Amino acid sequence: MSDGTSNLVLEHLRAIRASQDATREDIREIKTRLVVLEEGFGTLSRTYGSVSSRLDRIEIKLDRIVATVGQ
Repeated sequence: MSDGTSNLVLEHLRAIRASQDATREDIREIKTRLVVLEEGFGTLSRTYGSVSSRLDRIEIKLDRIVATVGQ
């Protein structure tokens, strides 16, 4: 290979490497953001469960009140 061809190949390899580095950084950022989303979803799920449970207890109490007042 001549020097011109070798330099051209090296330039292309450097460009590929730079592109891979950028892609690697993008994937790292995406993974970080995904972890944050997963944690947020977990928090929302627990909160929903807690609220649902409280509503069930309120419904039971309300049914008791209605039954008592209805007598």
